[in-house]
Amino acid sequence: MEADLAHRIASHPKYQELKTKRMRFGWWLTLAGMVAYYGFILLVAFDKPLLAQKIGGGVTTLGMPLGVAVIVFTIIITWIYIRRANSEFDSLTEQIVKGVVK
Repeated sequence: MEADLAHRIASHPKYQELKTKRMRFGWWLTLAGMVAYYGFILLVAFDKPLLAQKIGGGVTTLGMPLGVAVIVFTIIITWIYIRRANSEFDSLTEQIVKGVVK
């Protein structure tokens, strides 16, 4: 029974659409996250004087807000994924369930 259900789900056209959309979107967000993280690490490795520049008259350097920006960016792309998953991906999942469990 379970193998039949799995086969019906896998062959459903909406499942193929869901799988493709979710994977493509996930890869784009992964790429964006990697560019942010590795870009920051490359700056740390190869341009320390840029990151060591002081901002204003205090002790804050340019590297501090850039590091915080990487963390905030990660939170934002996670929020974007959750928002899309809760709307578009959940809707497709419901359509699959209705189509398969008739």
